[in-house]
Amino acid sequence: AKKWINIRKSYGNFYKVPRNQTKLTIMLEKLGMTYDGRPHSGLDDSKNIARIAIRMLQDGCELRVNEKMHAGQLMTVSSSTPLEGAPAPQMPRYRN
Repeated sequence: AKKWINIRKSYGNFYKVPRNQTKLTIMLEKLGMTYDGRPHSGLDDSKNIARIAIRMLQDGCELRVNEKMHAGQLMTVSSSTPLEGAPAPQMPRYRN
């Protein structure tokens, strides 16, 4: 993979939260979700990241490639069109 979406960057930019609020467990908590599975399990982390991505899409986020490798160096990919963000996520009042 030479290009990818860093969900932490996308989450922080979309919900307008600082980088220290983009840890996996914090992102889930702010979205009213709990961590499913065993902590630090690659498969379980991936499933939880997917749940965050789905919620962001439902909230209107347009996920775009935001990082890439070029000549062995990590680079940030800036979008040519700025996207409007949403307000910070709120804990749901009712659970389904």
